[in-house]
Amino acid sequence: MRPLLACFITIASLSLAQPANQLTPEEKAAGWKLLFDGSTTTGWTEVTGLPFPASWKIEDGCLKAIPNPQDMQDIRTVEKYKSFDLYFEWKLTKAGNSGVKYLVQKTDRWQRRNETGWQARARGLEYQLVDDNNNSDALSAKTRVTASLYSYIAPTKHLQLDTNIFHKSRILRDGNHVEHWLDGQKVLEFELTDPIVQTALRSINKSETPSLESFISLQNHDSDVWFRSIKIRRID
Repeated sequence: MRPLLACFITIASLSLAQPANQLTPEEKAAGWKLLFDGSTTTGWTEVTGLPFPASWKIEDGCLKAIPNPQDMQDIRTVEKYKSFDLYFEWKLTKAGNSGVKYLVQKTDRWQRRNETGWQARARGLEYQLVDDNNNSDALSAKTRVTASLYSYIAPTKHLQLDTNIFHKSRILRDGNHVEHWLDGQKVLEFELTDPIVQTALRSINKSETPSLESFISLQNHDSDVWFRSIKIRRID
């Protein structure tokens, strides 16, 4: 694993209050790039590569998922990433559920039976976003609470989160090392070589050599969820 000192130098600057969807001069100098400009869908597509779907919209400077059980498409970045430091702010309504997916191994798109709508999903590792206190998924297992590696590894710290306010999250991947951060605290870290993680990846792509580079995907889980200030820095 390469040294992570350079990644942590910018933690303080990212946690300070600043206008949404903007980079400071220090962030620009450090190599950060905005993935969402606050007003357009530039750089984003439906997760299978089709045009940006109607199941999302731009609202109040955010990418917002629109709840609709007939149309639930994940979206993704156009660019792919290997080692990276990703920062994003998000909020959910009561009982909401969403996630940010990385190391995506495959995508699926299908039409629901007897319905006219479409669903599209990214299949990969997921930083879970959920109302821990009211969503049945989170209440069913510790590996499904906010900031978990969804369904596989629970966070070591369980923070009490309010809905309808923005929270700050980070996903840091440097080679085989991965960290999940939530509201300025590191709550989970693991190695991609961990047998649990290898099982997760191989269960998706059915290969002995999972893909280690992919786009970043935001999930539409039939819940109101808002994303803003999505920024990334390549460290590969």
